Amino acid sequence: MKRIELLIEAIILASRWLLVVFYLGLAIALAIYAFSFGGKLLAFAGKVSTLTDTDTILLMLGLIDAALIASLVVMVIISGYENFVSRFDAGDNGVHWLGTIDAGSLKVKVASTIVAISSIHLLQIFLNLATYTQTQLLWATVIHIAFVVSALLLAYIDHMSAKAKKTKAEPDTL
Repeated sequence: MKRIELLIEAIILASRWLLVVFYLGLAIALAIYAFSFGGKLLAFAGKVSTLTDTDTILLMLGLIDAALIASLVVMVIISGYENFVSRFDAGDNGVHWLGTIDAGSLKVKVASTIVAISSIHLLQIFLNLATYTQTQLLWATVIHIAFVVSALLLAYIDHMSAKAKKTKAEPDTL
């Protein structure tokens, strides 16, 4: 019976390597997104002499939005791999700190990035007010507020969890 238990545990532990497919898939998607970003950048460069200030800001916000999304994908790939699959080999790869992010902190960072992306979209909407209805403006604002509240709640839960771990780790002094 003990052999079966050990076999089951070995299979379950080895199943974490299936996550590599997802992380590699995200890396491939990131490469495709980088290619798309290059196209947007070239299109932006081609129009730069004919753009108004508002149009320039809107296009730059789109590029910032893309950079935030790409950073988010990299954060998920590296942190997820380090947390759930395997540690990166020792060395000065410059991203070791990213692998120390636990699942709770990663959720907070993802939520914060989503709030930043939502803020950029909301700013783009406000810079083009004439093209949106009152209802669209209201819903965009409500959705952004929902993202902000969600991020704050995740941060609060992560803070309380870290506080509970710290309290649990401290020895009783009584």
